[in-house]
Amino acid sequence: MKLISLALALLSLSSITAQAQVATAAAVPASAAASAALKPVYNEQADARAELNQALATANAQKKNVLVVFGANWCGDCRALDKKMSEGSLAAHVAKRLVVLKVDVGRFNRNTDLAQQMGVPLKKGIPAAAVLGRDGEVIKATGGGELADARNMGDEAVLRVLQGLHASP
Repeated sequence: MKLISLALALLSLSSITAQAQVATAAAVPASAAASAALKPVYNEQADARAELNQALATANAQKKNVLVVFGANWCGDCRALDKKMSEGSLAAHVAKRLVVLKVDVGRFNRNTDLAQQMGVPLKKGIPAAAVLGRDGEVIKATGGGELADARNMGDEAVLRVLQGLHASP
């Protein structure tokens, strides 16, 4: 009798283990989907100066200004700003007037010299931005963390900040 009870207990344990393995396997695609949802917005391996030169060339050809957005993939507000600028009326405004260059600042250890050259104080928060004319000269930059709460800003508030950064062509 004890042998049968032991066998049933082992079967039950093996069934529980199998169910746990199935549950774990089912969770893997969910975490893969979550990982895909967090697709990088900023290219962490990019040569920001080379990309800036390319953006300026594109801006010259399209007769637009360049919007340089400093941010990082870990930053929720940076991701929110990117999403806002990619959808709806805000996306139309950006596409009509600006060539966008996203510059990764890592953990404030990458491309900070470029931000400083453009007069963008990263210590006030990211995302931070500067608008450059086609000649590469800074027209205006955020100076007080105007976009650092992008996830809580409406499209109109973001639009006001962007309009304040560039002159209409």
